[in-house]
Amino acid sequence: MEINLSNLASPPSSPPRDVFGFNAFLEAAVARGYFYDFPIANGSSGSRLHHGGRELVNFASISFMGFQENSSVMDYFCAAAKEYGLVTGGSRATQGICMAHATLEQTMNHLTGMEHTVTFGSGLLANIGFLNAMTVQFKFDSDCKVDNRDAVFILDRDCHWSLWKGASHLEHGKSLFSFQHNDPASLEATLSRITVKKKVVIFESVYSSDGSVAPMGALLDVCEKHGALSYVDDANGFMIYGPPNRPYHAEYQEMRRATFRMVSFSKAVGLEGGAISGPREYVQPFAFLSGTAIFTAAMQPPTAATAVHLLEKLNSEPELMDNYLAKVAQFRGRLLQEGFRLYDSESYILSIWIGQDLVAENVRQFLASNGFAVPVFRYPAVQRNRAVLRVILNDRHSSRDIENFIAMLREARRQFGF
Repeated sequence: MEINLSNLASPPSSPPRDVFGFNAFLEAAVARGYFYDFPIANGSSGSRLHHGGRELVNFASISFMGFQENSSVMDYFCAAAKEYGLVTGGSRATQGICMAHATLEQTMNHLTGMEHTVTFGSGLLANIGFLNAMTVQFKFDSDCKVDNRDAVFILDRDCHWSLWKGASHLEHGKSLFSFQHNDPASLEATLSRITVKKKVVIFESVYSSDGSVAPMGALLDVCEKHGALSYVDDANGFMIYGPPNRPYHAEYQEMRRATFRMVSFSKAVGLEGGAISGPREYVQPFAFLSGTAIFTAAMQPPTAATAVHLLEKLNSEPELMDNYLAKVAQFRGRLLQEGFRLYDSESYILSIWIGQDLVAENVRQFLASNGFAVPVFRYPAVQRNRAVLRVILNDRHSSRDIENFIAMLREARRQFGF
């Protein structure tokens, strides 16, 4: 079929150059080392990456269990794609969800011990949707309405961007407050000044920049004392911590007291998608009121089905995560033995202190040029000049990978002085 190009609309005229300042911003950011072109991977992302024909050992991937490189998991995903298709075909409002999503939500109820779960396309959408649902004013008619514009939210100051973005419509000092990172005394001082009944405290279980773990019991004690609901973003700890033989068992036992629990499937499970679990009378309306569950498509059906498969696998074969965490502990020990400065937390997120933002960027580039993909967390992800290398061990990394990486870190330290 030939297309008559003369019938197509002419392209719009170019807008005035840089009215919004984006080009000037980009030029300055590139010149100062704040911005670089994001690499494009050839092939799958796992324990290895291929950029521009080069293979890099990948310490950046949050899918650290390597299930995406497992042939049986890939076979399961393909079979699920044949059963459910590749897409939902629309939003919940127009198309609903498929049985794979319903099964995943039921599985989450079982794993969290909570009454109801709603799944989302990502953890980010879950967080933004939660803040929207909990502050919404909406009515179908005079007898069917909800108005929570008077609700107050108190966030750990280090909460993820998605939580702060979800709260960006709230007024600081009136309906939005923060407390010092992982500090129950700061939360106590903040809540003691808030007299409204509708209040929600939000914090994370494991923080992605420094790997720190929240003192969940102490924070929840303060919430309960002041009658505040609690929302725990467990994106970085779900299916990793909790059993008695693993670190942070006590903290995860306490988390069962939280009102809401958000999880991401992109870490231990290694797939896109997120979910919120909690009391039915709250969470069931989230499917409508969040906006991020009803006005966009859900997780791809084969992804939801494979998430159930992998959750069952992690639950029935705990040695998979036990062995991985043992490798992480050994890796951490080697880094400390070499004199690198790590945060005190002993979670699987190993943040190596660099300090100066531009030094950290030089280290990232040096490691990349020598075959290692390692992300830098710098301003605005963390405070200015408190940059870290955020290192995540992949379960498929070999001892040789680790020793070669440590040797290259030593050389980077010699050259750049961190």
